[in-house]
Amino acid sequence: ERDPSASDAEALLRQIAAAGLPEHVATEARRETERLRALSPASSEYQVLHNYIEWVLALPWSKRSGDDDIALDKVEQALDDRHYGLEEAKERILEYLSVRKLLAHKAANAHGPILCFVGPPGTGKTSLGEAIAASIGRAFYRISVGGVRDEAEIRGHRRTYVGALPGRIVQGMKQAGTNNPIFVLDEIDKLGSDFRGDPSAALLEVLDPEQNNTFRDHYLNVNFDLSNVMFVATCNNLDTIPSALRDRMEVIQLSGYTEEEKFFISRRYLVPKQTTENGLTKDQVEVSDEAIRTVVSQYTREAGLRNLERLVATLCRKTARL
Repeated sequence: ERDPSASDAEALLRQIAAAGLPEHVATEARRETERLRALSPASSEYQVLHNYIEWVLALPWSKRSGDDDIALDKVEQALDDRHYGLEEAKERILEYLSVRKLLAHKAANAHGPILCFVGPPGTGKTSLGEAIAASIGRAFYRISVGGVRDEAEIRGHRRTYVGALPGRIVQGMKQAGTNNPIFVLDEIDKLGSDFRGDPSAALLEVLDPEQNNTFRDHYLNVNFDLSNVMFVATCNNLDTIPSALRDRMEVIQLSGYTEEEKFFISRRYLVPKQTTENGLTKDQVEVSDEAIRTVVSQYTREAGLRNLERLVATLCRKTARL
């Protein structure tokens, strides 16, 4: 007969040996497992330690996704298929991927850039990140940091607290399952701060290419390498972002769409999409160029596309009603 805690500890030690963890992480995990072996399974500390070791084993310390030897013409085509215009943003993305491709042949490690797309609502900031991930086969993960006021949401809770968890960054890495995903931080200009701390200050280390290879979450208490992650932040207004945080990001302005661009986007994307979503076929509804131009010039004034899409959907619903 064996002590259940001892057999549990031995199973965890086998998993640690097979997981291919970095040496400093494996050493810490083995040390905590030895502490676990000495505890009774009935004690509260036992479950805390067990959860910690499971978190360490679940994180993608060395697992990568995507192919750095990527066909840039295919990526450019994928971006053009999903987004009309936005030339500056597309050019910067292709520059980043070109650098990754060159460094892949030299076995060098490039820091992932910290891009910040700034523009009015509905201009396609978040979906650009999805388009990059889809075109190069990387994992994609998005969190909305709007309204986050607690520093522990970013850096995690210390294990002394009941119900402690890692922060959203480490949780996102676990969900993505690789150490080089496209990680989108939505609405970064709407971070709050109160007596519990300033989450924008906690993001300074995450979004600094020179520091984030040794990012330390309070829960894990070991360094986690975020340098392979491509961070994409989105915001509507730069003025509310603290200057120290803004300085760490490369700002790319997405201006609103012109009437001519709105016309082509409606014709190419919005009309086919809304026709399908409202249960119609191409034979049942035909939206003329004149109708689209009238909607764009006389019914929409905003920089983005959300209201325009709602109006196109209205036309399709009226047709469905008929």
